[in-house]
Amino acid sequence: MSCNILIVDDSPILRKAIRKVATLAGVDENRIHEAGNGREALDVIETVWIDLVLLDLNMPVMDGEQFARELRQNPDFKDVAVVVVSTEANQERLHRMRDLGVIESLRKPFKPEDLRKIIATALGVKA
Repeated sequence: MSCNILIVDDSPILRKAIRKVATLAGVDENRIHEAGNGREALDVIETVWIDLVLLDLNMPVMDGEQFARELRQNPDFKDVAVVVVSTEANQERLHRMRDLGVIESLRKPFKPEDLRKIIATALGVKA
């Protein structure tokens, strides 16, 4: 699968798990990028074209909501697909994320096949 994915999560263990699922979904290992918070993610997006962001909401430095808001303010990145992968249960916050253009959300813990389906759907390919 020819796409660039950015995994944004403050947990290295979860980033590794999401990376594994993405590779199982057919994403080339070299096309998967990581960031530990929203600020790092913005730095990555400035240097590498990203097709899909898999975004945690609860992170230090810059949380997922702040990241999504800043991402959408930049015309170059307003169309980047964003999927929330989080423990977040606050429906109001998730609604705000949808208003920021988040296309899907997946609650942790998740099954690898659920994440695989969301990646495939977000990128417009068969799971």
